[in-house]
Amino acid sequence: MALLQPKLNLKVAQRQVLTPGLMQMVSVLALNKLELKEMIDAEMVENPVLEEIDESVPMLDEVASRQEQDLLPERVDGQADAATEPKDPFAEIDFGSYFQEYLDPGYRTQPEYEDSEKPSFENFLSQPTTLTDHLAWQLGALTLEPELEIAADFVIGNLDEDGYLSVNRDELIDSFAQFAENKEKDREALCEQIRRGIDLVQHLDPAGVGAADLKECLLIQIAAQQSEFKQLYAKHEEDGYGDLPRDLQAEADAKLEERRHSMEVAAQIVQSHLQLLQKRDVKDLAKALHVSPEEAHAGVEFIRTLEPRPGRLYNREQTRLIEPDVVFTKRGGEWVVSMNEEDLPSLRLSARYRRMLTAQGTEKEVKEYVKERFRSAMQLMRNIAQRKSTILRTCEVIVRRQQDFLDQGIEALRPMMIKEVAEEIGVHPSTVSRAVANKYAHTPQGVIELRFFFSEGANGPEGADTPLLLLKRKVRKLIDDEDPKRPLTDDQIAAELQRQGIQLTRRTVAKYREDMNIPSTHQRRKRDQ
Repeated sequence: MALLQPKLNLKVAQRQVLTPGLMQMVSVLALNKLELKEMIDAEMVENPVLEEIDESVPMLDEVASRQEQDLLPERVDGQADAATEPKDPFAEIDFGSYFQEYLDPGYRTQPEYEDSEKPSFENFLSQPTTLTDHLAWQLGALTLEPELEIAADFVIGNLDEDGYLSVNRDELIDSFAQFAENKEKDREALCEQIRRGIDLVQHLDPAGVGAADLKECLLIQIAAQQSEFKQLYAKHEEDGYGDLPRDLQAEADAKLEERRHSMEVAAQIVQSHLQLLQKRDVKDLAKALHVSPEEAHAGVEFIRTLEPRPGRLYNREQTRLIEPDVVFTKRGGEWVVSMNEEDLPSLRLSARYRRMLTAQGTEKEVKEYVKERFRSAMQLMRNIAQRKSTILRTCEVIVRRQQDFLDQGIEALRPMMIKEVAEEIGVHPSTVSRAVANKYAHTPQGVIELRFFFSEGANGPEGADTPLLLLKRKVRKLIDDEDPKRPLTDDQIAAELQRQGIQLTRRTVAKYREDMNIPSTHQRRKRDQ
């Protein structure tokens, strides 16, 4: 048996280590203009060495030079006394103004500066109402038993963004049982409480929330409209038509009966024939339901009015503010790339803190702190300059390769890979990827994301110059122009593109079609009713 013994091993290995400066350079490169501005503002608050160049506001070194000029006559008059008595550098500092300037990011507070920093009206805009807020508001307007309100609130909290209760019923009950007030209740009582909570939520607006799947969601909406229709129909029978002619009364009654019957057919389709509905086969639906094709079509059209994702109305994506990082302009027949640096702070290092490093009376700890702040500030300024240089070089290559697009439009877009641009400017592809990430360019064709310019070309000798984006547009155009009764197959689309000189296979066409969420040929076909 071998005994455990301590021993030394020498191993040589290479390891890539990212320094803090390199990590900051990578992160700064990936920022867009708005994010960079937020970062600079935060750094100016944390680092007193950084100052923003603003001609309208006096800077620290300007204030200091004025103070020195004001003190110069006094120094001349007291030169004899100063030769005999040692000077304390800190005795000459106006600590009141010093701390006021220190706490402000680089310059003294002025009245006009305070006026410009008033809160924006955007700060007073209310947050958009979410689905959870909308349901909770309705729940709060009802007078309910405490147990039912707790169960309904728990159900609302477990809805997904589309309004579905997708969690398993047993898991929902298990989670509900974990609350302290429910631990002494038996499972049967909890099941009943949750069932009542779900039933209540399903009767709230919008209709269809709280459903477990699409089938239940559509049935809830149909039942809600049937209930509303019955109430309106009952009121109509009580009030009558008044002086309306009999022929018009008969026509109105026929329309109401047709509406009622279409609801019943729609409920039968959703309940038992969703597969046939997906195939859009009206004739087969009519046979399965034992109704006429016209009645089956009316039921399908009614289903089209329903909302498969009832929570979509309250969970829309917020509008994102976009500001171009670069501008592509044509001057004298040549395209020019310029950075959009409007509203970006122009930074410089504080001269006053620089003098503190050379002053004889500055304490060692203060000097070390100021040195560290200077190193951090210079590193940030170098990284910002490096970001600008990388983005400009990348965009210059984009402009050279996409001049036809800038002049003529999207039909002249050429395929271009990130790797090709990286090789041309001599950097790694990941650097180019960060340089174009979440950044936009102002061009004659509109404000365009920089990633838009990068697209693969089609396979084949003749289609190699056609970018992927244009190929998908061509596929969609062929499908949009097809005969609904005789839609094109993937083979026919591929053959048509080959006649246009673009070499694509059937499988590639199918992949592009699926990427664009376009149904298959069978699902697109509209049959005679």
